[in-house]
Order: sequence, then C-alpha cells, then structure tokens
Amino acid sequence: MRFRYLRDPLFLACVVVYVVNRFVLKQVWADGFVHEHLNDLICIPFWVPVMLWGERRVGLRRHDGPPEAVEVVVPLVLWSVVFELVLPQTEWFGSYCVADYQDVLWYAAGALGSAVWWRWWYGDGPEDGGRRSDVFSSVLTKLVPEGGVGVARNHRPIAG
Repeated sequence: MRFRYLRDPLFLACVVVYVVNRFVLKQVWADGFVHEHLNDLICIPFWVPVMLWGERRVGLRRHDGPPEAVEVVVPLVLWSVVFELVLPQTEWFGSYCVADYQDVLWYAAGALGSAVWWRWWYGDGPEDGGRRSDVFSSVLTKLVPEGGVGVARNHRPIAG
C-alpha cells in the first residue's frame, strides 16, 4: 500500500495529540508527562512523514512505500544529537533546550512504535501486495530460516 505522507493516520493522530496537549492538557496539569515527554514521544511519527513528503517532492525519495528503517533511525539519531547534545550547549538555544537523556528514550519509543505501526498498517512494502501484515510473524519470518520452526512463508502458523 502506498504511504500516505501528510494523510498518514499516525501522522494525523500526532497532529491531534499535539494540539490537544498544547491547548488542553498543559492547561489542566502543571507538570509531568504532558509537559516533559509527550511531544518527544510523537516527534518521530510527526516529523518523518513531513520529511519523507519533502524528499519525495524534490526527487530524493524514489518510492511511495512505508518508511524504511534507515528513514526512521537517521532522524532519531540526528534529532537526539542536535536537541540533546548540541543545542543545549549553544549560547542562542541553551536557555530553550535542556539536555535530558529521557527525551532520547521517548524519541526512541516513538520511533519504534511508529515503525511497528507503519509496517502493520502499510504492510511490508511493494511486494506485500497492499495488505496489512502480521508484524510479529513478519519479524519471525526474517529471524527464522525458510521452513523454520512454526512459521510459514505466508505469515500464518504451520498447523500441527
């Protein structure tokens, strides 16, 4: 199935979560998760579709499949380094950015969750035929050799 970029359901959910967090939740709670980590959690699933949409428009991305691992991991590493190591040390942004290792953990949780979601929602890519795949069976088929224990090529358990 074709990746929907700015119409991707996870991206749209992140937009809604951000708006609700910004204008409702932060008004209700004075501190805690909604102030410190919710935006970190939705960072990767929000920005990766925007980044890939831009890459596709300028011809740097040559397919419309779901995000590949490198397309999720590279932004995770870059944003972690930039926002948690570099910017907090600068004179201009140091007062706005606070280095916090927990932010990197939330970025990573969002990256993992979005990668699993995109693989489930869109399938394995062009060869998947546009159907949603069973994520865990898909992972198992990659880990267990062809004809291995309990997993068939079509992602269904082998009957007794």
